[in-house]
Amino acid sequence: MRIEGFELIEIKVRLREAFASSVESRRERRLLLLRAEGEEGGEGWAECVAGETPSYTAETTTSAWHILSEFILPKLIGTEILGPEDLQACMGWIRGHPMARATAEMAAWDLQARELGVSLWELIGGTGEGVPVGVSLGIHSDLPELLDRVERQLDAGYASVKLKIAPGWDVEIVRAVRERFPTVPLMVDANGAFSLADLPVFEALDELTLELVEQPFPPDDLVGHARLQEQIATPVCLDESIESADDARTALELRACGVVSVKPGRVGGLGPARSILEICREREVGVRCGGMLETGIGRAHALALATLPGFTHAADLSASARYWEHDIVIPAFELDEGRLRPHPGAGIGVEPDRDRIRALTERGMSFGTLVRPVVQEF
Repeated sequence: MRIEGFELIEIKVRLREAFASSVESRRERRLLLLRAEGEEGGEGWAECVAGETPSYTAETTTSAWHILSEFILPKLIGTEILGPEDLQACMGWIRGHPMARATAEMAAWDLQARELGVSLWELIGGTGEGVPVGVSLGIHSDLPELLDRVERQLDAGYASVKLKIAPGWDVEIVRAVRERFPTVPLMVDANGAFSLADLPVFEALDELTLELVEQPFPPDDLVGHARLQEQIATPVCLDESIESADDARTALELRACGVVSVKPGRVGGLGPARSILEICREREVGVRCGGMLETGIGRAHALALATLPGFTHAADLSASARYWEHDIVIPAFELDEGRLRPHPGAGIGVEPDRDRIRALTERGMSFGTLVRPVVQEF
């Protein structure tokens, strides 16, 4: 397998509504798309999940563009590889930047699957079956609004609900949701906004029959997470703390969590994500597949991963209409009785909407030889 060219594209797309966490609120997304071309003119697509600011992880849209354009993509042109996992060795000299590295790796997975005429889920060892999914709800202006939104999402068919929490928007809010919806699988996500000094908050949450409490403390505080897990029965789920298989091993060795959230775009790609899944299965630790505020390109990669055996919780993935008025893929992803199903067809199973991508493009850059570029460089 040899990649002859890459096309790096930055788009700006508006969310259908603002999405707020403990650290920021977003209404627009600057996203990087990567298109790889092979020897026969075939293509593969991927999406970088880095955010606009370094509030979720250290990487940003701008830093990922720099790492991809200056250090990754030029060096991969014309490299002979047996498969996408070989790209990990080619990029191994780069310290950090797993989101940038994942973008190149996942584009290669889609390219190889399309060249072989198989679905991405089949190539990586998945089942292709529909995946039960939950919905993530951001911080809202008032409790009645949040309760109405929870009800609407449950009516739409989502299998579980995850609530974003922050200091001052925590126990009483979650208790109100639990009282209104006593049997719904319910989770909370703090995005690292608390510390061990807030133990009483999590002891109170422990009484509300939650599926998990995600990333309560900052990513580097594995010892604090371990101490918290000793004090509460609710499984602690680590998300931002896990950027690699080594991170997962360390966290599990410290008993810092009972669940790991695996997002392929955050951990370096589909290959590392599969490794983390296997580590969790060996340790009999819960694992769920997560997503970001992605378009259908990133969603398709995460969904293919979610079809692998071993996931113990509903995937943190949503239909296209949850975030976008118009997705950038054809067809869009739709909820089907509480599940998302991979679309049939080679590769990620959906086709990027070239016209819409061109209309949303802020800048583009090409590398190597491209037979059919989507945008002109500017």
